[in-house]
Amino acid sequence: MKTRTLVMALLTLCLLGADKPDAMRWNFEDAKVGELPKDWSAAKTGEGEGSVWKLQADESAPAGSKVLTQTSSAGANAFFNLCVADKSKFGDVDLSVSIKALTGKIDQGGGLVWRYQDAKNYYIARLNPLEGDFRLFKVINGKRTQIGATIEADEPAGKWHAIRVVHRGSAIQCYLSGKLRIEAQDDALKEPGKVGLWSKADAVSSFDDVTASAPKS
Repeated sequence: MKTRTLVMALLTLCLLGADKPDAMRWNFEDAKVGELPKDWSAAKTGEGEGSVWKLQADESAPAGSKVLTQTSSAGANAFFNLCVADKSKFGDVDLSVSIKALTGKIDQGGGLVWRYQDAKNYYIARLNPLEGDFRLFKVINGKRTQIGATIEADEPAGKWHAIRVVHRGSAIQCYLSGKLRIEAQDDALKEPGKVGLWSKADAVSSFDDVTASAPKS
C-alpha cells in the first residue's frame, strides 16, 4: 500500500509539472555578429521599413560581449519593431531582459513582448527614456492600448536597465531596475505565446540576457 501511495504521489507531481515549459535563457554569446541569433525572427506591426535586428559586439553587455540590437531608424511613429524567440511558448511567465537605449528622435528604448500570437496580438512592457516613463500595453488586432498607469522613470539612455514581467493568469506585475512599478489585471490574451523584444519607430536599442520561465509558486 505504501509503495502504491508513493507511486501515485510521484505521478501526480509529474502531471502537475508537465504543463510547465522549460526555463529558457539567451545571452547571444554563441551567435555571429551581424546576423540574427538562431531561432529568433524579426517581425513588425505596421507598414513600412524597419525592424532590422542584428548581433553586435558590446563590451558593456551584462552577460558577455554580444547584444541583440534593433538597428533601423527608418520606422515611422506607428511602426513597432519586433524580434521573437521562435521556440518559446509561455502562458504564465516570469520574463526579464537588460536593455540599453541608443538613439531615437521619435521614440527611444523598448522592452519585452509575451503571449505573442502574431505581429498584431501580444503584450508589451516598455521603457522610454525620451519620455521618461515606463508603461504596459496590449496589442490586439494591431491596435495598441495602455493597461494601468504611466510610471515616471529616470532611467537614462546609454545605460543598461533591467525590465522584468511576471504574468499569472490575468495578473501582471512589471518591474524596472528591480522595483515593482506596475500591477494590473488583463485577460485579453489568454493563450500561451512566444516571448520577444520590442521597440517603436526609430528607436535603436540593444538587448541582452533574456530569460523566461514559469513563475514560481
